[in-house]
Order: sequence, then C-alpha cells, then structure tokens
Amino acid sequence: MLWRLPTTTPLPPPSAPSVPSPSPAAFLPSPPSSIIAAASLHTGPAAAPTPQIRWVSAPGTGRGMSSSASSAGGETAGEFTEVVIVRHGETSWNASRIIQGHLDAELNDIGRQQAVAVAHRLSKEVKPVAIYSSDLKRAAETAQTIARICNVPNVMFDPALRERHIGDLQGMKLQDAATEKPEAYKAFMSHKRNQQIPGGGESLDQLSERCVSCLYNIVEKHKGERVILVSHGGTIRELYRHASPTKPLHCKIHNTSVSVILVSDSTGRCIVKMCGDISHLQETGVLENAFGGDKNSA
Repeated sequence: MLWRLPTTTPLPPPSAPSVPSPSPAAFLPSPPSSIIAAASLHTGPAAAPTPQIRWVSAPGTGRGMSSSASSAGGETAGEFTEVVIVRHGETSWNASRIIQGHLDAELNDIGRQQAVAVAHRLSKEVKPVAIYSSDLKRAAETAQTIARICNVPNVMFDPALRERHIGDLQGMKLQDAATEKPEAYKAFMSHKRNQQIPGGGESLDQLSERCVSCLYNIVEKHKGERVILVSHGGTIRELYRHASPTKPLHCKIHNTSVSVILVSDSTGRCIVKMCGDISHLQETGVLENAFGGDKNSA
C-alpha cells in the first residue's frame, strides 16, 4: 500500500471535546496527598518486590511481556484497580515514520481495523467501568471504537494522557531531524531525563509527572474496578517505567497493543500484569517499522 505523506502543519484540535494545547505544567493533575505518598512506596526500600516479569513466547499470546499478580505482598485481588492501557491505532504518520507528538494526525484504514480488533478483544473480558483517553484524534477515535463495541456510554478525554511534546521535531521525519534541527535532535536523543526539547518540548520527567499523576487520579475515582486508558507509545512507556522501575522494557509498544497494570488501592503500589500484547492483531497485523512505541516514541 502506498502512503500519502501528510503535511507537517498541525491539524485542528479534536472536535469533541475541543481542548487547547496547554503547556506541560498546565495539565498536571494534583492527586490526593495520600496517593502521592503511597505511590512512592513501590520504589522505597520497604516496598514489596514487583513480581518477576517473563517473556510471553507461547503461540497465540502475542509479542509482549507478562507477569503474575499472585505474589502481591499479601494484598488480595479485590484491593487492586485494574488499569488496561491501550496504544492508539496506526496513523499514516506512524507508517511514514513522522514524529507526531502533540500534532493531531488521524487513524488510517489499518488503524481503524486495529481499533475494532482490540475493541472486540476487550469486549470479551470484564466490562470496564470507565474509559479514559488522550484528547488527540488518533487516541480519541480508538477509545470511541472501544466504547461502542464494549457498550460503555462515553469516553472521558484528558490531555494529561497525550504523547510527549517533541518541540521543534514535531512533524519531521527522524532521519531528517539530525541535520535540520540538530539542537532539538540532540535533546530528544539525550539520556538525561530532565532534558527539555527546544520549541516547547517536554523532558521525560515532565511527561512522567503528568501521566503518572493522571493514573493515580483515575485510580482514586475507581478503586477496585477495571478501567481502560487509551494513550500513546511514549506515555505508556513512562507508565510502565513507574510501575516497574527495576525491569527495563525491551519490547515495542505497537499500535493498539494492550498492557495491564494493577494498582493497589491501599498503598498505590503497581504490578505489571501484561505489557505490549498484540495477540488480537493476528489477522490485521502491525507495521513493524512504524515510528513510535520504542525508546524514541513520539
């Protein structure tokens, strides 16, 4: 299939709802102090260890990582909120390896098929009490497809679930960035987590702060229940990093891959149950070289 390259001019913000593009600090949620304190427990010396994560290699399970929640440090299953995190479907920008960031590309035909596939998968599981989504079109349409097929009345949009803002690199192919925007490219490729990107781009720490705060705000509202979050590759990788700080993520977060994090309602401690599963895409498939979902996700 031939892809038509999109313009690098930002598209209008989503029509429903219409949310402006605030600065990173503007949409940082403020979770209750008790949750913030509890969230830090999983990284401190007194925290119970995160269950060992293993590669899923059995036929039909899909590429990704999985773990068991059986060794939950004495906490019972009823004391966890199950957060199912889905990456949006494919866009033509993914296929053309263009950096999206906060620019508002729509799903392509493959992405819409992927959204239907993941929605049917989730419809066979426990029904979620709520669906939250980034307000960018590629995530919003994926979330609305899931809501329709899973018979969930509506989707709640939150700009805190947006992809990382990539500043001057947004709308560019990564292969061109090194020569056309060398300063921004160097910042983007930096391993320093406090490194912001010229042109209003976020640091990894800023991205982590807003999406993790959003996670705990959602858990506070839906304790002990099952919720779905539809977001982006870079954001999902930061949520994984928070939930499993000692286990680096080696798999790619493909379009409409499914990850599951259990969050303790009493301590805020996280357990990675599944990460990057795409077993539902056996017929639709994924574009292996699509941009995003890896350490350079945007």
